[in-house]
Amino acid sequence: MARPVEFEKESVLINAMHQFWMEGYEASSIQKLLDATDINRGTLYNSFGDKGAFFKSCVEKYNELVKIDIEETLGNDKLNPWKAIKAYFDTAVITAPGKQRVLGCLLINSVCESIVWDREMQKILKSSLNIIRRALLSRAKELEKARQLKRGVKADMAADILMNLYSGLQVGARSGKSPRQLADMTEFTLASIKK
Repeated sequence: MARPVEFEKESVLINAMHQFWMEGYEASSIQKLLDATDINRGTLYNSFGDKGAFFKSCVEKYNELVKIDIEETLGNDKLNPWKAIKAYFDTAVITAPGKQRVLGCLLINSVCESIVWDREMQKILKSSLNIIRRALLSRAKELEKARQLKRGVKADMAADILMNLYSGLQVGARSGKSPRQLADMTEFTLASIKK
């Protein structure tokens, strides 16, 4: 008779997600993942598949956190588009807890890693980053409709500029920029596309 699986899947995913987030996909060996999650090799493969499948599950878990930040800010209809966009960057990067902020973003970190040469990984990361872009684009369309974007800046371009800001803030946070520096970059970028 097979023994029942004795681990908390949610906890394992969160711990593995933090391992990938902290050291990256390539540096996160199977042994490091086992140490981080306190499960054995058989459980990992039987419950999550290989390292790539495990990473995909961790990205899906990370996306849940991203969606919470989006719902509370960009998805908040009580905030006008500019306030919602600023609130998103504040929540996702600037005022994020210090330990989280210095890790940057799992998605951006992974895009900067060599795993992007893997088509499947590229697809997963692109799809995940599009969750953020779609939310920013939705608010940028409101700004375009209300004629609150600088002349020549359309909603699509604004969304791309905001995604570049997001990437830059996350890399800046990981490289040690202070919350004040990150806030200044946000203010400057928003002012550059604001009418």
